[in-house]
Amino acid sequence: MAEAKLPVTTATNQQYGMALAQQQSQQAVPMGQSPVSAPQPTTPMVRPGSLTPLTAPTNRPDEPITAGANFGPGTNAMGAGIPMMPSEGMMALQELRQISQMFPTEDLLDLLDTYGNEL
Repeated sequence: MAEAKLPVTTATNQQYGMALAQQQSQQAVPMGQSPVSAPQPTTPMVRPGSLTPLTAPTNRPDEPITAGANFGPGTNAMGAGIPMMPSEGMMALQELRQISQMFPTEDLLDLLDTYGNEL
């Protein structure tokens, strides 16, 4: 199958002679084959009326409403298999710990003692 040739194009406002060099380089290098495109994933369409209504009775009457949350009764997020991203506070605390290893000051160590146990 023959590939369609693209027209030779050059950028505008180049230095003297650069447009000609650009044209010649485009003519010297043959075009490669088009990449094979992978099939794009499609979002499945939900049929109207196929979702459970919000007013429907629960399918899990013995499970607390807080199941999967990191508070209240029931399993926490980790136990429910919900991936957790580190919080901004945890990331800041990690950075402070690394800084304190390089530059241990009394104030920084006090800060880590105070807030390190809360997160």
